[in-house]
Amino acid sequence: MVTCFLKYIIDARKIREFEAYAQMWIPLIHKFGGSHQGYFLPSEGASNVALALFTFPSLAAYEQYRLDSFKDPDCQRAFKYAADTQCIVSYERSFFRPVFA
Repeated sequence: MVTCFLKYIIDARKIREFEAYAQMWIPLIHKFGGSHQGYFLPSEGASNVALALFTFPSLAAYEQYRLDSFKDPDCQRAFKYAADTQCIVSYERSFFRPVFA
C-alpha cells in the first residue's frame, strides 16, 4: 500500500475553483482503483496551502493510474479546468507507507 501526499500552493483568491477541481478528482481516484482520503483546504494559518491524500494498493498501481489518467477524458477535463482557472500555483508529491498497530 502506498499513500500519495500532495501539497498544493494555490491562488488564495481561487479557493472555490480549487475546491471544484478537488471534487473532480475524488471520484477519479476511485475509478482507477485508489482510495481517496480527501482534500484539505485552508482554514487557519496559510491561506494558500491545500493538501490531498490518496492511497493505491502499490506503487505500481499508482504508476498505472498516472499513465491511464493522461488518456482518460474525465481526467483531461480536470487537468484543463486547473489550467484554465489557474487555481494551482505549484504542487509537491510525496509517497508514504502506512504503519499500523
